Amino acid sequence: MKPNIGLTDANRSGVVKLLSPLLADEYLLYTKTRNYHWNVVGPQFNDLHKFFEAQYEELDDFVDDVAERIRQLGAKSPATLAEFVKTARLDEHPGQHPDAKGMLAALLADHEAVIQALRGDIATAMDKFDDAGTSDFFTGLMEKHEKMAWMLRAFLDA
Repeated sequence: MKPNIGLTDANRSGVVKLLSPLLADEYLLYTKTRNYHWNVVGPQFNDLHKFFEAQYEELDDFVDDVAERIRQLGAKSPATLAEFVKTARLDEHPGQHPDAKGMLAALLADHEAVIQALRGDIATAMDKFDDAGTSDFFTGLMEKHEKMAWMLRAFLDA
């Protein structure tokens, strides 16, 4: 059944086109963070192992929230690795295993890229597609990524 939520089909479709690459980015960032949790070594192993675990658990919630927002708008959520690789704006680096500082820097760069994309999507969702709900959703998610980025910067400054 098609949602009757005050958005045209075209506007709902437009917003889903904003959400789909975000979902792919969130999943890629989740996977990269989990990879680093598994592969971190060095004097900060224990702290970073736990830190990465807390971050990937939070990212897992973001993945679910974005997918569910797509469903709320009446679309099917992309849900395969092939779809995520095709639509993600973030890059993977297969076979590369950076040191702990490199891991932190890579995650920070990805969070900042997501934050920048969300800043643009906040206005687009509202101004172009008249979707205050998704605009607000983007704002909340951006704030969470800003906090995660701050924590990564704090580790890098140590």
